[in-house]
Amino acid sequence: MTRRRILLTLFCIAVLAGVAWFFVRPHSAELSVEAVTGPNPELASPTEEVLPMMNVARAVGWPEGAMPAPAQGLEVNAFARGLAHPRWMLLLPNGDVLVAETGAPPGESSGGIRGWIEERLMKRAGAATPSANRIRLLRDSDSDGIADQQSILLDASNGLNSPFGMALIDGHLYVANTDAILRFTFRPGQTRIEGRGEKIIDLPAQAPNGHWTRALAAHPDDPNLLYVSVGSNSNVGENGMESEENRAAVLEVNLADRDFRIYTAGMRNPVGLDFEPDSGRLYAVVNERDMLGGDLVPDYLTEATFGGHYGWPSIYWGDRLDDRVPATPRMIEYTAIPEYALGPHVAALGLEFSERARLGGAFVSGAFVGLHGSWNRRPHSGYKVVFVPFADGHPRGGMIDILTGFLNEDGEAMGRPVGVITDRTGALLVADDVGNRIWRVSNPRARRRARAEG
Repeated sequence: MTRRRILLTLFCIAVLAGVAWFFVRPHSAELSVEAVTGPNPELASPTEEVLPMMNVARAVGWPEGAMPAPAQGLEVNAFARGLAHPRWMLLLPNGDVLVAETGAPPGESSGGIRGWIEERLMKRAGAATPSANRIRLLRDSDSDGIADQQSILLDASNGLNSPFGMALIDGHLYVANTDAILRFTFRPGQTRIEGRGEKIIDLPAQAPNGHWTRALAAHPDDPNLLYVSVGSNSNVGENGMESEENRAAVLEVNLADRDFRIYTAGMRNPVGLDFEPDSGRLYAVVNERDMLGGDLVPDYLTEATFGGHYGWPSIYWGDRLDDRVPATPRMIEYTAIPEYALGPHVAALGLEFSERARLGGAFVSGAFVGLHGSWNRRPHSGYKVVFVPFADGHPRGGMIDILTGFLNEDGEAMGRPVGVITDRTGALLVADDVGNRIWRVSNPRARRRARAEG
């Protein structure tokens, strides 16, 4: 095809998209943040979108000297800079921090005008970065809150392929590629691992492999059990349900048998996983479906129960039928209601309970959640880290903003938060995959008290 024909084709596509946008342009969100968050969110009437709402915060990075804003009484500093799309982290027993520098694997487009538009939107949002396929080790050797030593622990030569989740169990480091779980012999203190990883199981990665991230959570009492989140391959099954086998689920992996089973199903895109410390129950944050309007459907935080089903693709929020997907009302009887709404299109990714945190009284019992931010909602939602209070092992009360200011006055993204973990001092680390940094949120009073205690 000649260059002239290519340009003409692109022009025609743009014109058609513009015409379609004029006649079927999606509506802006109307409900307040308070109305669409918490245990009992208000659920608007669905407004089906022919084309997705396009309100992308253009990724611009952090100007010199700029940083996000912490909650009152807390401080923030850059723990590490100059990273390549950092997304997920793991704290090691010696205080070292592992960070997965990663991105989506090369894959097939979802096709058509929608796929063409989405590809360009993701580039604008800073989400189309080729994967570095690397796990970097960060060490704060002088305990000043800044990583002063860095090394490449693992990379593509070790078999990494869009790595994400990590877990340390009985002398082995487990890494979740998008298509497999690998195991490496590892001792905390090492700064490099040689050789390719041992494959434990394959993970679902059917083309086009949408929702490619695979987070891990080790069972706190059984070293033989490992949990992995696997998102759906589509929005609502439009690629065919055969491409969704063992997806939209949390899987339980038996390491001894090298096998897995579906632990919790019907979750469109579960990402962060962690065990609630008081009850011992597994929790997940989940990204819900798109193209039903700016106020639907809320992403959520909920317990991932064995045998539970949260309705995807045909049902959302317990009893709402999605008219785009064949279903029967009887299915509602078997559909669980999420525990806590985090807001529509916030892209909830990171999850860490606060049992090790030392950030003050407001953040003693609950969960930190990284909200990566919307690309298809007006006004924007997410782009911050929040704290969800817990009582008696369940989420209670309103969310508290703990780190904000990722958007500038022009609505551009200086950063986007992803994974969250607590470091060995009780500070909160936040991976920022647009700013290419890890931020550290700390309580200066807690730091002084720790020093006084020796």
